[in-house]
Amino acid sequence: MFVSLKTMFNNAFAAAPTSWAKIAMLVPSTSGQNDYAWLSAFPQMRRWIGAKAVKNLKGYKYSIINEDFEATIEVERNDIEDDNLGIYSTQAQGAGMSAKQLPDEIVYDVVDGGFTNRCFDGQYFFDTDHPVVLPDGSLGSVSNMFDKKLSADSVEEAQASLGAAGVAMMEFKDDEGRSLNVKPNVLLVPPALMFVANLLMTTDRLEDGKANPFKGAYEVVVEPRLRSRSAWFLLDTTKPVKPFIYQERKKPVLVEQTDPQSDAVFSTKKFKFGAEARAAGGYGFWQTAFGSTGTAA
Repeated sequence: MFVSLKTMFNNAFAAAPTSWAKIAMLVPSTSGQNDYAWLSAFPQMRRWIGAKAVKNLKGYKYSIINEDFEATIEVERNDIEDDNLGIYSTQAQGAGMSAKQLPDEIVYDVVDGGFTNRCFDGQYFFDTDHPVVLPDGSLGSVSNMFDKKLSADSVEEAQASLGAAGVAMMEFKDDEGRSLNVKPNVLLVPPALMFVANLLMTTDRLEDGKANPFKGAYEVVVEPRLRSRSAWFLLDTTKPVKPFIYQERKKPVLVEQTDPQSDAVFSTKKFKFGAEARAAGGYGFWQTAFGSTGTAA
């Protein structure tokens, strides 16, 4: 019986669709948490003149702590005795799908929190004043967010929203004034903005009848897990370090309590079967993402 449930679980796990890898990178973890102070230095080759320039990581501290996750099925002993196990097949399949999609749950929760959760520089991941060092050594700030509504009503409105976000990202520079070569390629939206996003990427002309300069510019990713109906995100996922992090300490593994002599079975007449995992999510380079709350009138 438990072999059958395992098979259903594994088949559902293998078949479950996921999309988190389109916007996040997998980082293996071997302890309770990972430290990401190295994110303070966006990797850029430079002309080697004199001594090597070593980036100072002092003052930056960003750690992602792993959390425990589980999905458990209870099987009544009476159902085993009565050969009434069909009712558990759907639960086993659901647990398998849920285990496979755990990274999606974690990563898109991280995306949702980008306006209120802090990243490696101490600022919110999507913020108007990320601190940067300017070429002259002075301190400045850079924004990777605004409140523009995603719009396909006219070329002018599309340029003011999607266009402005793309330009801002491509103009990000390092502390020597060189371009970071950020090239956004993914437009992430909730279902409420699916029509607008697809219109911007597929139609020849916008609602004002003018030629659409954004046709085919980005891959549209529609994610039902995003909680805001108005927020949208432009991402560069072409770099080794993607905008978001899925940190995996322990892959989902099958666990079971099937000994009929165990105290739990004796006391409750219930066997247990399910999956366990340890993982967490966090933020990569804010320079590879631009977020809009979409709340502007």
